[in-house]
Amino acid sequence: MLANSTRNALKKRPQNLQPFRFQGCLLPKRANRPLTTKVQHLIHASVDDKALVTLFDQPRSTFRSPFATTGLFGHPSLTHPRALISLADATLVRAQLLTDRILRARESRKELLRVVKNLDRLSDMLCGVIDLAELVRNAHPDRSWVDAANRAYETLCEFMNVLNTHVGLYEVLKAVLSDPSIVKTLGPEAYQTALIFWRDFEKSAIDLPPEQRNKFVSLSSDILVLGRQFLEGASAPRPPASIKPSQLSGLKDKGMGVRLQLQAQFTQRDLQVYPGSLQAQMIMRSAPEEEPRRQVYLAANSSTPQQIEILEKLLRTRAELARLVGRDSFAHMTLDDKMAKTPDNVWNFLDALMDHTKPFARRALHTLSERKQIHHGTSSLPIIQAWDRDFYCPPDPPAPPIPLPPLTLGTVFMGLSRLFQHMYGISLRPADSASGEVWHTDVQKLEVVDQDQGIIGWIYADLFARRGKASGAAHYTVRCSRRTDDDDEASDGTVEGAEVRIYESQEFEAVKRHRLPNQDGIYQLPLVVLLCEFARPTPSKGPTVLEWHEVLTLFHEMGHAMHSMIGRTEYQNVAGTRCATDFVELPSILMEHFLGSPIVLSLFDADGTSTVRQIGNHHNDPCHFIDTYSQILLAAVDQVYHSPAALDPTFDSTTELAKVHSTRGLMPHVPGTSFQAQFGHLYGYGATYYSYLLDRAIASRVWRNVFLNDPLDRETGEKYKCEVLRFGGGKDPWKMVGDLLDVPELSTGDAEAMREIGSWKLNSEIGIHGRH
Repeated sequence: MLANSTRNALKKRPQNLQPFRFQGCLLPKRANRPLTTKVQHLIHASVDDKALVTLFDQPRSTFRSPFATTGLFGHPSLTHPRALISLADATLVRAQLLTDRILRARESRKELLRVVKNLDRLSDMLCGVIDLAELVRNAHPDRSWVDAANRAYETLCEFMNVLNTHVGLYEVLKAVLSDPSIVKTLGPEAYQTALIFWRDFEKSAIDLPPEQRNKFVSLSSDILVLGRQFLEGASAPRPPASIKPSQLSGLKDKGMGVRLQLQAQFTQRDLQVYPGSLQAQMIMRSAPEEEPRRQVYLAANSSTPQQIEILEKLLRTRAELARLVGRDSFAHMTLDDKMAKTPDNVWNFLDALMDHTKPFARRALHTLSERKQIHHGTSSLPIIQAWDRDFYCPPDPPAPPIPLPPLTLGTVFMGLSRLFQHMYGISLRPADSASGEVWHTDVQKLEVVDQDQGIIGWIYADLFARRGKASGAAHYTVRCSRRTDDDDEASDGTVEGAEVRIYESQEFEAVKRHRLPNQDGIYQLPLVVLLCEFARPTPSKGPTVLEWHEVLTLFHEMGHAMHSMIGRTEYQNVAGTRCATDFVELPSILMEHFLGSPIVLSLFDADGTSTVRQIGNHHNDPCHFIDTYSQILLAAVDQVYHSPAALDPTFDSTTELAKVHSTRGLMPHVPGTSFQAQFGHLYGYGATYYSYLLDRAIASRVWRNVFLNDPLDRETGEKYKCEVLRFGGGKDPWKMVGDLLDVPELSTGDAEAMREIGSWKLNSEIGIHGRH
């Protein structure tokens, strides 16, 4: 019923998970092609824009008093770990009061009219602390803070799970949605919010007898345990491959390759090469003989029987859960509230995407086969095996479309701010943080400033790698937008002896509220955190210079951040990135496309002294079609695993994987391998792994049809801002996409719409050679 906290952190996008993927060894051909750009007047870099360069490229070590003047994120109470536990306890008191108020709603029509608002308040009350605790668990360097965050998180999630299966709350919401006169009073956002609660209740077996509800809770707990075990197994080291020294003759790598050969000669024993190691990567790229590559591939894609058994038990338990609530499969249950709606629609999309991509992938495979034929001097074209992919595929690291000077972290942030000014009239402004406000000296605070409304939110940027910090890149929504002046807190009631607790929770929420110019009401303004792991600037080496894939990463995550900032809704359950899983990546992937435009890249030049070139060097890498097709196959495997087949007593995940490869794949399945036990996205993206492909396809079409010719046009940016980003999850995504592209037939979101999107061209350079 209440917003799932796992939706809070948007991790970096699903990677192309072709087993054991490395770059190749042959040089690509280069092709020059014109890049359409409309010459226009650029807004000059402001003082604030240039201050971003200094902020990130010359970070100063600010002395902070050991006596905090405020707490985390400016909350005066959060100055020490115990305060977070106290806040969780105070939140429980207020949440119980609000729950009791909702349960009494049928006593008066006035209260029934407030049920949806109060359910959203209840959700926000809990998520406001849960989401903060989730960030602290992943980013705070102090173990005592992490332990306190874990305790607060578990305490409130336990209460939230009780609410999710609360029959009384369900009955009250049912009374609201069954009364046409009340439904008529609900605006689009309110009605969408009510439907979210209703669907979540139904997914929680709320209308089943007590015994079956208890079974639902038990199965849900089992899924959490199995999911944790599956992820541990997926990331566990694989056993080494045993490589004979004689198999390493002719290694192309003259650095590590020579050292490896010398090691073999010295030890006079087979080499033990661990999957994922630099030695393994070098062998996959550089070993002319197939056998060592085959051995490394087999080792890298091996799994223990126990790891496979855990995955299959997870899939069975999910299927049982779905059957318990009357659904054919876990996919049927999961896709109800997604753009795709049904597994059949997902297959319509994947089949169309396969049909569109397969001819290009086959031609690419033919190219590799020709290279293998030349390499071995055979009379006929040989079969490309999975371990050939990296040896015969040209290296094509992500690169900008035009030559650029080194891009420092501050320069990229300046470019982002200038881009947002052109598109939305929004800029980024450095802000001082008080002592105690941030969790590490690396963290920089940015104000997000609208030219008409002033500050509309905050971004805390924690961008440098350090020990103990969560790996990868992620966008955390610590606070969502919502309207608060009509909360009617006074009617929640009180508890004798708990006044201090209630006041503590109310003060925590009061910090978040602001009245915006030119807008009715008082709003809770969004606050997000960006976590990355870039290299730290040093006095000797200077500012952090980003690799191109890191620039793509930053643009991607800032796409999520701006969705959170602009998503100004009255209900937090539909604010910003709280939208359908298969829609949420659209704004972030679209942001990456802007890096293909020379006029956008010119925004990295503060003084306008560089000439924008209209011709860029582009790699013609045949392998990206193979990679795209491999990702489509993984999406197909995900659908098969979460279909009714999972309950078949004869279900075997390895057999099903091999069947997908034999019926739809390009390269033969390798007997003895079981990559599925390493496919970690089967847990977090269960039945929805197609989502990233869907959003890639939509983003590519939006870029070409809406932004390509004039990416800095303010009118176009305003249209996208006001017709898509502003609504968050409060409007049907199909309607938003159809209106933006001027393709009204997409608004149906039916099987034909999914097939249509499946036939659209994916931007392979963004999708495959972007963030890894």
